[in-house]
Amino acid sequence: MAEKELNPENLQDNTGGIDINTDENMGGSTHLNEPVAEESEIEALKAQLEEANDKYLRKVAEFDNYKRRNAKERLELIQTAGKEVITELLDVLDDCDRAQKQVETSEDLAAIRQGVMLVFNKLRTTLQSKGLKPMETIHQDFNPDLHEAITEIPAASEELKGKIADEITKGYLLNDKIIRYAKVVVGK
Repeated sequence: MAEKELNPENLQDNTGGIDINTDENMGGSTHLNEPVAEESEIEALKAQLEEANDKYLRKVAEFDNYKRRNAKERLELIQTAGKEVITELLDVLDDCDRAQKQVETSEDLAAIRQGVMLVFNKLRTTLQSKGLKPMETIHQDFNPDLHEAITEIPAASEELKGKIADEITKGYLLNDKIIRYAKVVVGK
């Protein structure tokens, strides 16, 4: 048997070259390079997987950072959102303080009334410049999307049925969005 293994005729494959993997129990078609090629493909796939995992982890970290940054900015915005309005209302508050001093010291009722009306008008103008609008409700049709009915009273005429007879609390819109519903009395 040893002679057969060393015989050069047995060591040649079909292509005329020498097959070093020849074994009497196996055909001469297996090559030593095939397992190495499979291992290098596995290593390449492992490297690709590690790269994809790294990219994924970086994207997740970036998204978490974005969410934290966005939440922080939103909190800061909420905390300072009213700053501009409050700053403008400080002028009105100063006018209120001056009016209070005048009410306490002055005897001239007409001057006090005029001063208070100026303060009220300044307050309304300041709020309107920020987008605040009062709702018009009296003699309007009752709309449950805009109004909150407190009670119903008998209507003075047939055409006032289902319409708002009185306003208990004024409703307001801020930039055309309801911020307070009007509390009204409806005719029935």
